[in-house]
Amino acid sequence: MKFVCSKESILTEIIYAMSFTSQKNALSITSNVCLQAKGSTLMIKATDLRVGFSTEIPVEVHEEGRILVSCTKLLEILRTLPEVDVEFFSNNGTFSIKPLGQGIDFKLRAIGADEFPALERGDDLSYFSIEQKAFTEMIDQTHFAAAEDDSRQFLNGVFLERTKSGMTMVATDGRRLGIVERSFSDDIPEFSPIILPTKFLTELRRLASGEGSLMLSITDKILFATVANRVFYTTLIKGDYPNYRRVIPESQRYHATMKISDMLDALKRVSLLVENKARRIYLDISEAGTLLTSDENESGEAKEIIACQYEGPETRISLNYTYLLTPLKVMDGEYFTLNFTEPTRALTVVPEGDRDYLHLIMPMQQTP
Repeated sequence: MKFVCSKESILTEIIYAMSFTSQKNALSITSNVCLQAKGSTLMIKATDLRVGFSTEIPVEVHEEGRILVSCTKLLEILRTLPEVDVEFFSNNGTFSIKPLGQGIDFKLRAIGADEFPALERGDDLSYFSIEQKAFTEMIDQTHFAAAEDDSRQFLNGVFLERTKSGMTMVATDGRRLGIVERSFSDDIPEFSPIILPTKFLTELRRLASGEGSLMLSITDKILFATVANRVFYTTLIKGDYPNYRRVIPESQRYHATMKISDMLDALKRVSLLVENKARRIYLDISEAGTLLTSDENESGEAKEIIACQYEGPETRISLNYTYLLTPLKVMDGEYFTLNFTEPTRALTVVPEGDRDYLHLIMPMQQTP
């Protein structure tokens, strides 16, 4: 195999591919990227067997072929090269990388491409179009609430279902929940509810431009997404997602409204003296304001009061501060409202205005 292309064109795609390789075991086949030169294009493929990526870029092909090389090493080399055209060729188990007109020559160990797992293909499937910005905003409001390494695999993913006017996306780990119920003008076909791996959505969010449309195709086992000439796919998580609507309160008695920026700044300061394991803070809410307090420990104690609009009895709420900090970081508007009925029951965090999302937090048990 032998081809020539600009450093920039291949580097961009190898950065994308890197996110879809398996890097836990450097000796694994799936830690490699598959390069195939054919006609006037280079196809680049990567997979960790759960998620996959493929794309094509125009190159000057001198000899067709297909090989596997370490994605990590190839990316490290490409990043150090000057901004010139680069010649790539394979010979006797090595893959050479030579910037034209430079005294630079790298050789990587190459592997026969026959060992590379076959990627799922969505060529013959029907796709529907959806606005990129709207879909990525849904990911922003939910993905962080999914569980990590939970034995219940379905909680490690993000739930997506078709509704009459669009789609609903939900994530929960049993202690917090994020939900977006978004309407779309796009024609979205009916599909059965699915559970998507969080890794796929965060990578799709990171790699999408946020402009134009995203093409999706949903099958019984796989979701395909295409952006321009790039194809992403993921296997779906099996399981029955919990009835999330049961935990969202229909109404709540008390409402404390605060500035998002005030709460974010206060959380960042008070959390400096919060023990990392419990991450507990107290919110003392009264008509005079909201007092944030850390647990007193060997390092000391932190307190800060911020203004709030509130009518009701003085109430102390104990919670994991990250459960409030994370949704506020992605919340729109200037103000948010913390809604509750009792300090030990579910709280809802709602942005100002007519938004289509909310966040739910389960308080911690208060220490005596």
